[in-house]
Amino acid sequence: MVMNYDLSKVSGRAWLFGSDISTDMLSPGQYVHHPMEERLKHVLESARPEFATEVKTGDIVVAGPNFGCGSSRESAPQHLRDLGVAAVVADSLARIFARNAIAIGLVAIVCPTISDMVTDGDVIEVDVVSGRVGIPARNLILEADRIPESMMEVLRHGGIESLLASLGANQAQVI
Repeated sequence: MVMNYDLSKVSGRAWLFGSDISTDMLSPGQYVHHPMEERLKHVLESARPEFATEVKTGDIVVAGPNFGCGSSRESAPQHLRDLGVAAVVADSLARIFARNAIAIGLVAIVCPTISDMVTDGDVIEVDVVSGRVGIPARNLILEADRIPESMMEVLRHGGIESLLASLGANQAQVI
């Protein structure tokens, strides 16, 4: 089943973070064997202790350079998605984080200088299709790096598992 998420209208409240936010900050290793509910309570607590309890569905993480650096923890973007984060927009993204995010259906987009333009709590609008990020309060539209079409297809399906399931369903219909 094709989900066809509308990637031209991702909008939410910004949570602003600095540079070099690591996967260990997103998914602290000391909680790896705890139940998911407990792990989620500790997402980004070393950077902003209130984040996990105050983030709302649809909020957007905005960060400086090198967001998602460190190990290739697949749980890092998963925890953000599980908390309801709609997108990550950063000056730059660690490549493995960006790939893992797209694979699970979490929008992760590079928009150089975004962290200098956004204030914590601003509403921002992300048009992933066109590669534009709007900050209505400042009447600004910034150009972001466009996500390759093959990765956009993964996002439109809500992640690689849904895409593959859809391809499998299509194959079954052909037979």
